[in-house]
Amino acid sequence: MALALTFSASAQSARALPPQINKDNSVTLSCKAPDAKIVQVTGEISSGQATKDMVRDTNGVWTYTTSPLKSEMYYYLIKVDGVSVTDPLNSACIIDGGSHYSYVIVPGGVGDLYTPKHVPHGSVHKVWYTAKDLGYDRRMAIYTPPGYEQSKKKYPVLYLLHGAGGNEESWLTFGRTAQIMDNLLAEGKIKPMIVVMTSGSTKNQAAPGESPDEGLYRQISGSSYDTSYEVQFKDVLEYVEKSFRVIKKKSCRAIAGLSMGGEQAFQTALNYPDTFDYVGIFSGVPRVRTINGNELKVEIYENTLDKLDKEFQNGLKLYYIAVGVDDSLYKNSKWLRETLDSKGYPYVYNETSGGHSWRNWRLYLTDFTQRLFN
Repeated sequence: MALALTFSASAQSARALPPQINKDNSVTLSCKAPDAKIVQVTGEISSGQATKDMVRDTNGVWTYTTSPLKSEMYYYLIKVDGVSVTDPLNSACIIDGGSHYSYVIVPGGVGDLYTPKHVPHGSVHKVWYTAKDLGYDRRMAIYTPPGYEQSKKKYPVLYLLHGAGGNEESWLTFGRTAQIMDNLLAEGKIKPMIVVMTSGSTKNQAAPGESPDEGLYRQISGSSYDTSYEVQFKDVLEYVEKSFRVIKKKSCRAIAGLSMGGEQAFQTALNYPDTFDYVGIFSGVPRVRTINGNELKVEIYENTLDKLDKEFQNGLKLYYIAVGVDDSLYKNSKWLRETLDSKGYPYVYNETSGGHSWRNWRLYLTDFTQRLFN
């Protein structure tokens, strides 16, 4: 690899450049790897998840130009003789569940929402709270809107949960939450709010590289599905409401999540009655909770329909369900909708193209937040 990847100042002189967004919104990637036999690009940028060959010139510089792309955020990796690496010529890098990716944002549409602009910016706090039932401290990320530090105002709160394999930074990196919130606020499309991003895998204290015991980190932990997240949520709520200026009312609390986080949002809302007026389920929830093929018989996952009745009888301002038509959890979302329909409970349904991807989840966050706290 050291021989194959010769990325240096000499690469620049041989025309290896950072990603170039062309006039037609195609993107050109390049790297200098004169000793490599094959160099490829893989990821969203190369026609979905396809792997595309790069072309070598006489100087050992490999290039690949995409077809014209819609405005969006695209992640990718470069494969050198079968080994996948981030693009050393691209300083824009994101991490999700221990995996690193390079990315580019194509402007001119939805990609502009994910791009930092000359607007007032909020702050992101990385804080530690004590999960009493787990017996150790855990880390979470909290976005506060522009002007929070200079004011005495209290704000509503959105609790935002990631999917399996993610961590407390996933919504900030892949999800572009801070940029989305800043830009929507600047456009006057959302109310100022605090966004709390927790880690749903309870065996992990923090994201990779941030945990006191790095040996605990797992991309997907069984603890993500064993009720421990829902149990410790009370400690998240307590910390936030003691440490930040928030409005401690049901009408000023929302919870939402994607995939695994959608299930955790669903279960947390059921088991913390009179806590949330807004619930968002991105990419479905299971009908029957199982682990290793066995149905779980635990209090939190029992009596789901009775708890759902109580949740709606207590009053909700918004129950929001969003899913892509090609999503692997589409059938779970359908079950939830059919259940709500059978009971006559109102909800907002957002069905999009595509599948189980951040491309959809960023759009759902954008739509969901515009419906909150009105």
